[in-house]
Amino acid sequence: MKRALLLVDHGSSRDEANAVLVHVAEIIRDRSDFDTVRYAHMEIAEPTIPQGFDACVADGAREVIVHPYFLAPGSHYNEDVPRLVAEAAAMHPEVRWTITEPLGIHSKLCDVVLERVEAALSRSAGDGSR
Repeated sequence: MKRALLLVDHGSSRDEANAVLVHVAEIIRDRSDFDTVRYAHMEIAEPTIPQGFDACVADGAREVIVHPYFLAPGSHYNEDVPRLVAEAAAMHPEVRWTITEPLGIHSKLCDVVLERVEAALSRSAGDGSR
């Protein structure tokens, strides 16, 4: 069965913010064995969740795993994303789907925070610059 991963973020009016998810999808596509890796934005930008879900199905997916690329399980994770995914999936009743937990608390994310802190300290030497 062909499986797709659909990464979902909030979406932004800023192109550079939306580009982050594009790059994350590219990295995961290279590192995983998913048949398809797509991305979508919950609001504001395209592709939308329905567009992303449709693209997964058009790629031949019979199962779509949706990953909310959010840090915490807030209202977007608990309410908005499930509603939008269910609406998109209703157009494809033959396709199985599930939603993962958001990024949340994970030791690897803490490692990334510490890596960013070290990089900032080595760049700025504490002068308040970026």
